[in-house]
Amino acid sequence: MLELYNTLTRKKENFKSLKKGRAGLYSCGPTVYWFQHIGNLRSYISWDILKRVLNFNNYKVKHVINVTDVGHLTSDGDTGEDKIERAAKKQGKTAKEIASFYLKVFRDDFKKLNIIEPDVWPKASEHIKEQIEIIKILEKKSFTYKTSDGIYFDTSKLKDYGKLARLKAEDLKGGKRIKVGDKKNKTDFALWKFSKEPGKRQQEWKSPWGIGFPGWHLECSAMSSRYLGKQFDIHTGGQEHIPVHHTNEIAQSETAFGKKPWVKYWLHGAWLLFKGEKVSKSSGGLYTVSELEKQGFNPLEFRYLCLTTNYRKPLNFTIKNLKKAAESYQRLKNIVTDISDTGDNKKYLDEFEKAINDDLNLPQALQVLWKLVRDEKANGKIKTIKKMDEVLGLDLFKKDKISIPKNIQELVNKRQDARKSKDWKAADEIRNKIKKLGYSLDDTKEGVKVKKI
Repeated sequence: MLELYNTLTRKKENFKSLKKGRAGLYSCGPTVYWFQHIGNLRSYISWDILKRVLNFNNYKVKHVINVTDVGHLTSDGDTGEDKIERAAKKQGKTAKEIASFYLKVFRDDFKKLNIIEPDVWPKASEHIKEQIEIIKILEKKSFTYKTSDGIYFDTSKLKDYGKLARLKAEDLKGGKRIKVGDKKNKTDFALWKFSKEPGKRQQEWKSPWGIGFPGWHLECSAMSSRYLGKQFDIHTGGQEHIPVHHTNEIAQSETAFGKKPWVKYWLHGAWLLFKGEKVSKSSGGLYTVSELEKQGFNPLEFRYLCLTTNYRKPLNFTIKNLKKAAESYQRLKNIVTDISDTGDNKKYLDEFEKAINDDLNLPQALQVLWKLVRDEKANGKIKTIKKMDEVLGLDLFKKDKISIPKNIQELVNKRQDARKSKDWKAADEIRNKIKKLGYSLDDTKEGVKVKKI
């Protein structure tokens, strides 16, 4: 049976969906004001694996990834500029143009990384009605109050506020990240923010409380419940979402919908690290998928690297580590290409299933795969590997379209000339030079074939 580590209970639990054979999955999506870096994308690879594992276990998954195109401010304490509005001003474009452009890039990255797209990509700006309705419910239940800058949720009225993060309200100090202002409590959060000067923002709406825009936390509650119901199975996100964003989602949702738990299983991914720190502008390592491609990497080589560490553990990123992963990935593909047999292998498939069902233990699952391909006595390899790759998503049987660099092609041509002249020493020296540059050669009846090592 599939076991998942539930942040809410701090333990592994057998997964049992609310509806037999069906699973509702919500993943916190991107704020589309800039490019998503590989640290962000590591999380989406993890949730793609989760979805594939659920499918492997015969669950029909409905997956929702929201698009935050309004309301995400530069501070967790409901202060600062709206990230989309700020990007629009900086780049001289409309908020809609900014959101559309960066969402398209994000979806292109999904394709490159072989991440299955969600069933729904709901945009916050297109679900204002649903968000206002939730505030109305909370207002009727006396959980809201008005300040000079918006409508806030009163966390003091909720006895179990902060249960996801095991927070104690008295331990949360106002300051750099959480400012009290005219809020009643340090942990109170905005449901609706008023426009400082109505008419100046690109994105603002009328509401019963005044012209403004929704709070970031409210958006996820509204969109997840709209497409998955007022109670659903799994909610995912990064570990940074635990103390504020997901904590506040739970507070407002369980209060509004009266369902406890609102979500049965909470899964959180650990950070991608660079030099021991979270990948960020200040720490470095802030690559996009396109930037890795420019350095000669196949995006699936980065995907392979992500599978070598459990999603709940930090993953150290360096170009050196990525190169090692790339070598392993290409070696695996080369071995798989040469396999030709029929049937399947229950022994190895059972081992693989045991690994993936143990809270998505992909490092162990990869070990099982390598053990299978190296086992000279094993039968049924192709069918079994294909079944494994439905979970891994590495396109192991897909032939890569290799773009051979000009300098490599010139060396290949020189070697061919040397072979024609029967200068075998020169041909061998050129082959070794090509190998040092990261490419291998196979001399076949159809001609020389160049492969990236």
